[in-house]
Amino acid sequence: MTFDTLPARSISTSLPFDTLAAQPADALLGLIALHGADNRPQKIDLGVGVFRDDAGETPIMRAVKAAEAVLLETQATKSYLGAEGDAAYTALLAGIVFGDKMAVERLNGVQTPGGTGALRLGADLLARANCEAQVWIGTPTWPNHAPIFAEAGLATRSHRFYDAASGRIDFDAMLDDLADAHSGDILLLHGCCHNPTGSAFSPEQWRVVADLCAARGLIPFVDLAYQGLSDGLDEDAAATRMIFDALPSALVAYSCDKNFGLYRERVGALWALSANSAIAERVRTNMLSLARSLWSMPPDHGAAIVRTILENDALRADWWDELDKMRARLNGLRAALAATHPRLAAIADQRGMFAMLPLTLEAVAALRDEHGIYMAGNGRINIAGLRADTVPVFAHALRPHLEALNGHA
Repeated sequence: MTFDTLPARSISTSLPFDTLAAQPADALLGLIALHGADNRPQKIDLGVGVFRDDAGETPIMRAVKAAEAVLLETQATKSYLGAEGDAAYTALLAGIVFGDKMAVERLNGVQTPGGTGALRLGADLLARANCEAQVWIGTPTWPNHAPIFAEAGLATRSHRFYDAASGRIDFDAMLDDLADAHSGDILLLHGCCHNPTGSAFSPEQWRVVADLCAARGLIPFVDLAYQGLSDGLDEDAAATRMIFDALPSALVAYSCDKNFGLYRERVGALWALSANSAIAERVRTNMLSLARSLWSMPPDHGAAIVRTILENDALRADWWDELDKMRARLNGLRAALAATHPRLAAIADQRGMFAMLPLTLEAVAALRDEHGIYMAGNGRINIAGLRADTVPVFAHALRPHLEALNGHA
């Protein structure tokens, strides 16, 4: 049979992919391009979520460089590791996340391509377990959260979380909205350093959240992407540890991007806690089969770096020391910025790389056009993009927009 003799119904005149709808460009990537094209020497980049030092650079951490040198000399193969990735990396990292008191017979962990990969693997696992479950996400949040769960086939619901006027959490509103959550639903939680607001629950509020999940049968899914950049490694994991200790089932998606400075290496992990060891074994097999279908096996180099650091006492201590200095820089900049205007006072009590300023879209555009200050359209700024000498410059440019919120010209 030749093409000429094929039945007419077998010949299609449609073009491949012609049913696809165009998608909007990523706003943050567009902001990067605008900043790069700006030739003003005094421009300030507060957009992209990477740590920067006083020179405005995103350096490779000393321990990372040292670990790479070790790997260069000692790594003997690039053979496959399997769907679970580097098991030693995951085990060592679990000690950082959970401490030494975790019920390991109920806990399963796998290496993932970054925290985003961990979120997606967890979303697919939850969808496979219960496709009717809804995912409750506080607003505002990281823009990629809802799309990740939606692509896994899960419905998302929003709940109130943040009061922009005060710059603080609206906890009562959150609890009111979660009254509509049903048993089996998922509650997404930022473990520390909330993106984009920098706000944090108090220990008492975390306890209320845990009690709510237990009473309503909700499954907490903790996104822990900034451990060590708030108040310390153990302090920043305290809420996650409490959640995992208090509930029969929970998940945590972890990223090493920020606290190891491994942004482009895509280093993450997912842990799932099950009610008992029998369920945990079924969870393990499903995690591995899903990981196999999503990425077959995760990239190794970044995880090997983290493993090498954590298994070497000297490298671990040097990493910890540098992380302490990164955190001190962020908190010092927060205090300095908060002191420049009453409207910014809440920033001193927040933590992490981000804060959300009470600015209109027009004010954000004016700051960019008139002063070369770049930030996300919702007013989110990366605190690490500031320096001691640019805080007063930034505050001066902000002042008229902040005063306008109070009804002053």
